[in-house]
Amino acid sequence: NVSHEIRTPLTVVAGFVETMSNLPLSEVERKRVLALMSQQTQRMQSLVGDLLTLARLEGSPRPAVDAWLPLARLGASVEMDAHGLSAGRHRTGFDWGDDVQLAGSEAELLSAITNLVANAIRYTPEGGQVQVSWRQRVDGAGEIEVRDTGPGIAAEHLPRLTERFYRVDGSRSRDTGGTGLGLAIVKHVAQRHGGELRIESTVGQGSRFTLVLPANRIKLSEQTPSVAA
Repeated sequence: NVSHEIRTPLTVVAGFVETMSNLPLSEVERKRVLALMSQQTQRMQSLVGDLLTLARLEGSPRPAVDAWLPLARLGASVEMDAHGLSAGRHRTGFDWGDDVQLAGSEAELLSAITNLVANAIRYTPEGGQVQVSWRQRVDGAGEIEVRDTGPGIAAEHLPRLTERFYRVDGSRSRDTGGTGLGLAIVKHVAQRHGGELRIESTVGQGSRFTLVLPANRIKLSEQTPSVAA
């Protein structure tokens, strides 16, 4: 799978290089070829980046349970990326809770949440809605939920969505810039933090992806005690 995914854009780029070397191109044609080469190069960079991320996840120890970071800080970065990817084409909403702290790897958690939100935006048609919200359960565990109003996913595909390079619609996934590795990364991050990834979807009614983190990795920020007058 890896060799196929990398070979395809490499073949395209090599073909364009040969074209530019052997054929006289007009300025318009030359710009079009360069744009397509840039597109395929970016695709390879994304693919290699995701493969390296998976390799790091599999080869490193579990994140510490005493390294706390504010969810709001992660959220600010996620929102910035989401707005850039959507470019105003979707209705988006974000609720990161009040003073929530997470224990774990900032880079890994950011990668997981960003992947979920990016997927929702990529597969939700223009004018659709993507809603991200935080909820703390009664048992102390926490949930980051990403809900969209996209086309939904048929039930037979749901168990395989976190497999590497599995795509419900391969051509559409490539067209939207997906590498086929995003949900595999999210699943690994969730498991490394003692949590899980839950996926619910109905065709025609959108999808809901929930990153669940255990209670020992959740706390509310300590409030500064008030000083009596």
